[in-house]
Amino acid sequence: MKTPRIYAGITAILIIFLGQFGLTVQKAGSQEQTRVDLIIKNGRVIDGSGNPWFRGDIAVAGGRIVAVGRIGGLTADRVIDAEGLVVAPGFIDLMGQTASVLLSGEQAGLNMISQGITTINAGEGGTDAPLDEAQAKRRGAAWRTMREFLAHLEKTGIPLNVAQTVGHTQVRTIVIGEEDRRATPEEMERMKALVRESMEGGAVGLSTALIYPPAVYAPEEEIVELAKVVGEYGGRYFTHMRNEGDRLLEAIEEALRIGKQAKTPVHIFHLKTAGQANWPKMDQALSAIAAARSAGQEVTADVYPYVNNGLGIRALIHPRHSARGPEDLVKRLQDPASRAEMRREMEEGTGWENWYANAGHDWDRIVISQITTPAYASYGGRSLGEIARAVGQDPWEVFFTIAAGPRNGGYAMPQSMSEANKIKAMRQPFVGFCTDVGPLRAPERASHPRGYGSFPRVLARYVNDLGALTLEDAIRKMSSLAANVIMAHDRGRIAEGLAADLVVFDPARIRDRATFAEPALLSEGIDYVIVNGVPVLEKGKLTGAKPGRVLRGPGSRPPQ
Repeated sequence: MKTPRIYAGITAILIIFLGQFGLTVQKAGSQEQTRVDLIIKNGRVIDGSGNPWFRGDIAVAGGRIVAVGRIGGLTADRVIDAEGLVVAPGFIDLMGQTASVLLSGEQAGLNMISQGITTINAGEGGTDAPLDEAQAKRRGAAWRTMREFLAHLEKTGIPLNVAQTVGHTQVRTIVIGEEDRRATPEEMERMKALVRESMEGGAVGLSTALIYPPAVYAPEEEIVELAKVVGEYGGRYFTHMRNEGDRLLEAIEEALRIGKQAKTPVHIFHLKTAGQANWPKMDQALSAIAAARSAGQEVTADVYPYVNNGLGIRALIHPRHSARGPEDLVKRLQDPASRAEMRREMEEGTGWENWYANAGHDWDRIVISQITTPAYASYGGRSLGEIARAVGQDPWEVFFTIAAGPRNGGYAMPQSMSEANKIKAMRQPFVGFCTDVGPLRAPERASHPRGYGSFPRVLARYVNDLGALTLEDAIRKMSSLAANVIMAHDRGRIAEGLAADLVVFDPARIRDRATFAEPALLSEGIDYVIVNGVPVLEKGKLTGAKPGRVLRGPGSRPPQ
């Protein structure tokens, strides 16, 4: 029989343990009651593992989930009644572009949070850090290195969590510039040093955007050498591959080779087969990834739930015309002979990422937004063919004039993919989801509807309407699968001890509203979003709280 002294010791240990999570134990007569920060009760819990939902309560304290299921006896400072609602782990955007936007104002990131997104994986070749002196001055940045940037995010406060890659484009631009040439041995060492510094500063891996200048000029060996540095720190290779159309299969093979040589896992951003002639390649692409996984190589991918992709309008032009930088390209765009050459390449060219061809050589299948040329600025959200008819001009004249405009001219959204292939990809066990946009400063900054609608669209269209996915599997892809990809193993599931990133939504009401004409319309059906135990969205409104954290990679080192 245990003595009262032993019971007292056990109670003391329990109090210390609970105190680590922010719980307090209060005696009430002979009863002991535990108080927590937040309880979500009566919800349909989808825990992120892919298992069927169950009805239960969730208790949160100190930013962590401390109890799941029947939690009678606990009291809380705040109780959310989730009767009739789903409670799921917070969604993770596997390609969330630029984290520095989160520093730009109280509404920054609303487009992410209103979708239920609690974490972004930031960076696609171009990244907020590292910066050279001129870049930092031009941006007015308070940082230069990756370590300084991530520390600045934490010090300033952010509403959601950020995992950050180091961008190959950014590193190459600092060392080589915009030129079409190979790195010298000395330049290669400088780039490797920047990647090493970034990995020790907290980056989760290397990201590439290999269809855009100047990254398109980099040979495979350059990427391998930089990815080897990432591999030394346990990081991952994230890639917008060199081709997503005519040479898709070759691009996948290159990504797999890079991963093998660098000894690092591979993640493929926004997997697609662009161009109707290439649509049959989706089965081969998925088989290649599945075969690599079966052979022991760690490979994952993501998709966004739209058949229109999005990219800067100048990316429709052969990249060789950008070899001397953007200023030289603008001069070429104003030269009739250069325009004629560019048009011929776009109409006839193969072997490069020809997005005009991927859209079926049809200007009515290419929507344009964020137009900076005043004569066409009011036509955003319409196809280039529609714009040309509205102004009574030849579509090629309209295209070249917009492309030559200030601030990169505009944003193009070619309809290049098929719905059937989209569904095939998202059904694969290794495929998650992304927005390919990331946080925005304000609604007028939206370009593609995926920036406001991606995750609710998956649930509304592909779960509710088409039945392409079960709700449980869609949530798994949005949470635990994605958490594993960015190596955030303390979140992505609803389980005791894990981070309290949670979303509460109505599965019957959830839907995306953003369109190409109105890309900044908020989605519906997300009632609460909780980041590290703190509500950041209540009934569709931001609370102003900034409990987000930087999720550093496994190679992170303390400052020297």
